[in-house]
Amino acid sequence: MKFLAITLIVHAPDPVTGVRKPTGERFREVIAGALLAEELGFDGFGVGERHERPFISSSPPVVLSHIAALTKHIRLFTAVTTLSLLDPVRAYEDYATLDHLSGGRLELIIGKGNGAAQRELFHVTPEDQWERNAESYEVFRQIWRQDKVTARTRFRPELTDAEVWPRPLQQPIRVWHGSATSKESVDLAARYGDPLFSANVTNPIEPYAELIRHYRERWEHYGHDPADIAVGAGTAGIYVARTSQEAIATYRPVFEGNVAFQKQLGLEPVFPTIEDFVERSSALIGSPQQIIDKVHRYHEQFGHTVLHLHAEAGGLTDSQHRDSLHLFQSEVAPALRQGIPDPPFTWGPVPPTPPIHEEPAHV
Repeated sequence: MKFLAITLIVHAPDPVTGVRKPTGERFREVIAGALLAEELGFDGFGVGERHERPFISSSPPVVLSHIAALTKHIRLFTAVTTLSLLDPVRAYEDYATLDHLSGGRLELIIGKGNGAAQRELFHVTPEDQWERNAESYEVFRQIWRQDKVTARTRFRPELTDAEVWPRPLQQPIRVWHGSATSKESVDLAARYGDPLFSANVTNPIEPYAELIRHYRERWEHYGHDPADIAVGAGTAGIYVARTSQEAIATYRPVFEGNVAFQKQLGLEPVFPTIEDFVERSSALIGSPQQIIDKVHRYHEQFGHTVLHLHAEAGGLTDSQHRDSLHLFQSEVAPALRQGIPDPPFTWGPVPPTPPIHEEPAHV
């Protein structure tokens, strides 16, 4: 099993202290989190993309480029690239450049994104967001694979024998499809034989497990080998301590602060108590053995081989968060690496493949 540390760069008041840090300090925390992840031996570090409050993750290529300059080995992920909002040509230019600067360490997790405010910002409607996502991805993948691209498009100017530079380093880059509860993104991933990354954060396990089963069915429907499937899954929080009592006692103020913030936004919490949160959510809060057992329970339903954890303290103190990740990497990760297989591909730059000739994109 492989492990990612991921941040959405939330810029909200601390759930325990109520203090909101300056923007520059939040970005410095993100960079520190990436350096810590590489130091501790995480396999990847991911930066989200959101274009609305309370997030400041509107420019992941810039943030990841800075991280690429300061790290050497860790793979760099987007989580997710919101292709439904972006021009696929411009997105390609940014990420092909970043892939070269990082030495082929980039992987993308794409998705249509969430949130009405960011849809309105880019004039995307609920009715056309899925078509935009599919069209942008189809054009994006053509550009990555072909020197000249012709695409008959609805949502951006058409392309005719277009050249887009720089040409890629990884040929092609690996693209995961992020999904919360939508069959559209799952079907798109299965159609192209791409890996799936389940959000697995907001709800109990059932809807996510159902969607992953659907992905596997569609994967075979499109004629792909089941042995080539790769699934990743998120987690709703992490705090590893020597005992479950210590873990719950330490995390309780964080949980209660997050619940209070949700209620301020008019949201009804899915998990009303921390005990329910620990029991029924994907959060990894407890002793090392409890967390090992919980990941295995999820693996029985998901068959996932990649797991993402929160990269930042999020209400814990810096020392609590660092100690928790140290304990995870020293006692939890080795057991999970031994007991759960890796994805069915090399964890590194995608090797070059012969150019393919695809039909022009149509939506």
